[in-house]
Amino acid sequence: MLLLKNATIYPQTDAAPFVGDILCDGGKIVKIGTGLTAEAETLDLTGLHLLPGLIDCHTHISLQDPCDPRGMKQITEMTHPVTPQFSSLYNANPTVLYFPFAVKNGVTTVGIIPGSGNVIGGSGFASKTWGDDIFAMSIRDNICMKAALGENPKGRYQSAGKEPDSRMGATFLLAEFLHDAYDYFKRKEAGDKELKLNAKFEAAIPLFKGEIPLRIHCTHNDMASAIQIATEFGIKFTLEHAWGSMCYLDEIVDSGCGIVYGPIGGRRSFYESRRTDIEAAGVLDQRGVVVALTTDSPILGFDGLLNEVEEAVREGADPLRAMRMVTINPAKILGVEDRVGSVEVGKDANFAIFNAIPGVDMCAHVVYTVCEGVIAYQD
Repeated sequence: MLLLKNATIYPQTDAAPFVGDILCDGGKIVKIGTGLTAEAETLDLTGLHLLPGLIDCHTHISLQDPCDPRGMKQITEMTHPVTPQFSSLYNANPTVLYFPFAVKNGVTTVGIIPGSGNVIGGSGFASKTWGDDIFAMSIRDNICMKAALGENPKGRYQSAGKEPDSRMGATFLLAEFLHDAYDYFKRKEAGDKELKLNAKFEAAIPLFKGEIPLRIHCTHNDMASAIQIATEFGIKFTLEHAWGSMCYLDEIVDSGCGIVYGPIGGRRSFYESRRTDIEAAGVLDQRGVVVALTTDSPILGFDGLLNEVEEAVREGADPLRAMRMVTINPAKILGVEDRVGSVEVGKDANFAIFNAIPGVDMCAHVVYTVCEGVIAYQD
């Protein structure tokens, strides 16, 4: 057991921050209150600020070997622009140093998803950031289907003389796949005995059942197309990276989609990242959109996640609401909010404990990271 005493707790629920205690047992939060006592390892956190473990729901960590000259090319199966049948869980290596670096920076849960080289790249999974068995680290498999529009798939296949050779080519391939997969889904539901098994279309069935979202790599250049295609099928979806969201505020709100914004401060030579409008995070949050922030690790390191919160606050986001963009909101996008993302009895005992208020005080940094009731990092 672990007893955390006298912390300023930010629950990430409708409850306001308060000074109190948390008792952890069996990797779970078992009691929250004040003046708690127990025969347990006790940590006095007077003057410190406790959040649930941070979450980055859009990463590619462990999918590539940093020593392999192919590098980031390994994060997607780029033998065909439409590969929904592949799962990133079966490409993940738990021994890479990104995981302990995540723990050091208070990140206890990540979404690991395919890259954006394909129009459809496959499925992702939600993972803990500690352990040595990726299947044991996995919290939930098949959390989404990854899609991409714009420069990445166009650039990958244009140089090889294959489609998509243009933005409209990528858009067409996405729409074509969804149309064909939806037809397959309806025929299967109707009991069509002549239907032949198709692994690509089978992978899309959870989309049409509303079980997982389509997470679309998308910027201002392709937002209108992405929103129109996804809403045609009534599927849940998110816009990933979402640079240029200020151009489509009404369309985003009306569509009911989520936003995973970032990274910011990356290579400005990357064409699609030039419209860095982090103020969109706060504006869309105020209008009821589920907004998360991302480092797109390993594009940026996990130490950049706190910087994203700071920049969102600097550009107008409410500080307490900005905290939700790296806790409960990404948990909802990953579909694991029943386990992580807020400080509530019964949830996993994962915490990021800071010396100052994150997002407000530029000197804030992680002092302790607690992973399922165990102190995994101490500054």
